[in-house]
Amino acid sequence: MDVDFAKLLPLSEATYYVLAALDEPLHGYALMQKVESMSEGNVVIGPGTLYGAFGTLEKQGLIEKVSEEERRKTYALTNKGRRVLAEQVRRLAIMVRNGQFALTTQVKGEAA
Repeated sequence: MDVDFAKLLPLSEATYYVLAALDEPLHGYALMQKVESMSEGNVVIGPGTLYGAFGTLEKQGLIEKVSEEERRKTYALTNKGRRVLAEQVRRLAIMVRNGQFALTTQVKGEAA
């Protein structure tokens, strides 16, 4: 299965955390809590944003509904979603490495 990463990346911060939080199947409220916890409070997703994201991610084949009980829908990451998340993590690692290098270089230059 080929994934067209150019059409899916980069992920927004909220989408990144939604995919990362779905390392286990979750329903919406649990996912909102997990994203806030994982991001150390830096990302807070409201219900409107989350359910819009669920619809988009499901259409893209990145997540799938795995159960529905009394209006509580549970979603899980698909293989395609896992591959997109992995590619985003790879891209972020490059960004972090370059940012750390730039800051280290600047600090050394300032000391002179």
